[in-house]
Amino acid sequence: MLRLDGATVRFGERAALDAVDLEVAEHEIVSVLGPSGSGKSTLLRAVAGLQALDAGRVLLAGADQAGVPVHRRGVGLMFQDHQLFPQRDVAGNVAFGPRMRGAGRAEQAERVAELLDLVGLPGAERRSVAALSGGEQQRVALARALAPRPRLLMLDEPLGQLDRGLRERLVVELRDLFGRLGTTVLAVTHDQGEAFALADRVVVMRDGRIAQSGAPFDVWSRPATEFVARFLGFDNVVAARVTGTVAETVWGRIPVPDGSPQGERRLLVRPGGVRLVTEGPLWTVESRTFRGDRVAVRLRPADGPPLEAEFAPRDAPAEGTAAGVDFRVEDVVVLGGESWGVSGK
Repeated sequence: MLRLDGATVRFGERAALDAVDLEVAEHEIVSVLGPSGSGKSTLLRAVAGLQALDAGRVLLAGADQAGVPVHRRGVGLMFQDHQLFPQRDVAGNVAFGPRMRGAGRAEQAERVAELLDLVGLPGAERRSVAALSGGEQQRVALARALAPRPRLLMLDEPLGQLDRGLRERLVVELRDLFGRLGTTVLAVTHDQGEAFALADRVVVMRDGRIAQSGAPFDVWSRPATEFVARFLGFDNVVAARVTGTVAETVWGRIPVPDGSPQGERRLLVRPGGVRLVTEGPLWTVESRTFRGDRVAVRLRPADGPPLEAEFAPRDAPAEGTAAGVDFRVEDVVVLGGESWGVSGK
């Protein structure tokens, strides 16, 4: 459905997009994730035709989009601030796209009713958009974006203005809706939970390039580089010398999976893979942080940086106590180098 070949956008000396290759298959939901300034919104604007490329190509269904204006690309856009028309009621907002494409009044009304039912707002045609809650406005904006039947729907921080509880509910509804409609989606967000819950594939960007692309579980469980690991919130990263299935670190000898890269590396230990044992050098429980169904525990060795572990509340050790530490090999990742130009396929 969508392909970017060497897509490049420069603002002065800085490359906001740096020779990006990306493919999105028909009916696929792809979330583009990254910190501010990583190029994710520029990528979205380039696909939509709102930002010209300095090099490379954007192809939709195999057709090069060079010179094709926004309104002829057949893409739907939904922004963080929704950008609803305040002077129009709900029906007027949702019917805007079909009306611009020449649909008659009866066809517009049928499409509006169909979409409002799909997004959970049946019978809301005559309501003022100013009187809607944030979640309701988000649903109207989604219905408006879907109304012209776009071949590609693009979402730019679509749930960014909503509170966390509402975001978590709506992202599940969105994934279900897109699945039922067979919609092809390219979504940009800085919210990791939103990206991983929504997508079939997650693309992590850094400095205008793709740092990692893969299924949500694969990216989360096996970050490719230290940047990706730290961006996802994992701080247990240390230098290591890997030999066979063992890594020598300041935290002691840590098992690594078969086939791990060898030699001088950086090593990630996921907090859930840290276990307390009765033998070995003693670590001190420095602090505990309650996080709902888990407790984050900061462990301090006699010599070396602290280590974060996670336990069920009933299993979390008390502050000031001491214990030995062991590591589950399935939660240890030998990280790759900071490579660039990763293909987003």
